[in-house]
Amino acid sequence: MYNQNRKYNYQDRRYIIAGGVIFLLFLFVLRLFFMQIMSDEYKKNAESNAFQILKLYPSRGIIYDRNGKLLVYNRPSYDVMIVMREIVQPFDTIDFCRTLGITKEYFDNRTATIKNRSLNPGYSQYVPQVFMNQLSANEYGIFQEKLYKFPGFYIRNRPLREYGFVNGANVLGSVGEVNREDIDNDDYYVQRDYSGRSGVERSYEKILRGEKGEEILLRDAHGRIKGKYEEGKNDIAPVSGKNLTLSIDIDLQAYGEKIMANKLGAIVMIEPSTGEVLCMVSSPTYDPSLLNGHQRGANYEILRNNPQRPLVDRSIMGFYPPGSTFKPAQGLIFLQENVVTKEKTYLCSSGYPYLGGHPKCHFHDSPLSLVPALATSCNSYFCWGLHEMLDNRSRYKTVQEAFEAWKNYIVSMGFGYPLGIDLPSEKRGFIPNSKGYDKAYNRRWNSSSIISISIGQGEISATPLQICNLAATIANRGYYYPPHVVHEIQDLNLDAQYTQKKDTGVNPEYYETIVEGMRAAVLYGTCTGLYLPGIEVCGKTGTVQNPHGRDHSASISFAPKDNPKVAIAVYVENGGYGATVAIPLAKLMLEKYLYGDILAADRWLEYKMLNWSTLPGSINYIKKTEEESDAE
Repeated sequence: MYNQNRKYNYQDRRYIIAGGVIFLLFLFVLRLFFMQIMSDEYKKNAESNAFQILKLYPSRGIIYDRNGKLLVYNRPSYDVMIVMREIVQPFDTIDFCRTLGITKEYFDNRTATIKNRSLNPGYSQYVPQVFMNQLSANEYGIFQEKLYKFPGFYIRNRPLREYGFVNGANVLGSVGEVNREDIDNDDYYVQRDYSGRSGVERSYEKILRGEKGEEILLRDAHGRIKGKYEEGKNDIAPVSGKNLTLSIDIDLQAYGEKIMANKLGAIVMIEPSTGEVLCMVSSPTYDPSLLNGHQRGANYEILRNNPQRPLVDRSIMGFYPPGSTFKPAQGLIFLQENVVTKEKTYLCSSGYPYLGGHPKCHFHDSPLSLVPALATSCNSYFCWGLHEMLDNRSRYKTVQEAFEAWKNYIVSMGFGYPLGIDLPSEKRGFIPNSKGYDKAYNRRWNSSSIISISIGQGEISATPLQICNLAATIANRGYYYPPHVVHEIQDLNLDAQYTQKKDTGVNPEYYETIVEGMRAAVLYGTCTGLYLPGIEVCGKTGTVQNPHGRDHSASISFAPKDNPKVAIAVYVENGGYGATVAIPLAKLMLEKYLYGDILAADRWLEYKMLNWSTLPGSINYIKKTEEESDAE
């Protein structure tokens, strides 16, 4: 019995030992599988002993303005690359640093960062890493002469952006180093690559960047480069990025930036028939070349800390109450809803009589109908209209239902949501809804509670682009094309959304009444400063109440009245009355675009606007002007 059990014990042990051996073999095979098949670490190490694979960077696409003027192009720059494994000791660090014009501290910090896998994921001592980027041609020449003394270091050519003009920084955007998120989201990028960070450079990054190539170099047993592997048969040539032609007129853009000096605000001009943006001025602005080269980081911090916020594109990111430039939109809704007719009149007693003269209004004839109400910018007329639409229960059963109908019209005109311009960071503005008012007023509210929105104040905000788009929509008599700054892409079609009409749902015949009112404003109303000989200009002023300082000055206009070529919005923070600053600026911009130059008779006006400052502390900010005193 004992011997039989012993026999069974030996058999059990044999199975256990065999199983253990098989298990170890399985682990060994599994490890080999992961090392040789799943992981490319050893493959990289082996290949790096025999080859050096260099990434070849393509030329980034060139950018032109609508008239073919060169805006953004490429010039050669040079990156210093390092392969840690190839550095030969002793290494003359002092001579190396002196040659590149850097400190030993920079050298030590940079090499430590490269080796730090938490800061530089995927680091390998066999793979070239960027040590220093964007050397100029002069710096490259000096370093190239001594390169033989520094084994392990190489030069890689890389195109760098150059600018033909100092204008259009917020539209063109900038190119900068990618971050961790960029690398994780797109395998095109590796550490220290560059991509568009703002403006057109960012929106059209995948079109502009092109495709990288590869050059495979052969090493000898000592790691020295012996030439191209198989005479370059396996090299991949880089593919240049596509060129862009913008809708921007750079001369118009430059002029707009010039006359907006010492002012905060924006000028936007749109071609109504296409939705193409002719100029998009944000003031203050900056030279786009500041965010290029070695000094990009330092210059970015200076611009970011500037209290006037030049990095903020006010044309698409500025939240402003539209003020009286909003009244044409109100008139269209009231006509469409049969709240008013072209002939219907309302009383104005230097203010809205129904609420005891608030909001106030300047003196003009009374009563008056829609056309003269637009011409004189009567506040009371549009207060009455909102009252009739929201409070008359024969139209809608509840104020909430009436307000949502009103809001839907406003949204159809391009307010409350981004218009979808082909630039990053466009803001939506704000159009309130009935639920918000229900919460604020415990469901007990009517037109009197929110009367400020009738004149573009209160809770309403819009971007200058949206305000300009309203002018373009009126010019087109009821539709618009989504605004865009790219006119043409090399060998590709423009995004279809920019060629599709957006209808507002308002009958085109009602737009004719609004056009008549805006033309009357130029002939005898608040926009007489927009009169141009031989061209029928239609306009609307806006004086926007500002609880934080002087009123904002705004205007919209388009020309000619029939077959319009251009729509424009001007918005100047703390500019005062719309007729004081916004209208003169709009006139100069229209002359520049439609005539090609400023009329001799308006040179005085140009001089005045060039020297006019609305910045806090300036004399124009502190003192009221003669025009404002007369208007009051």
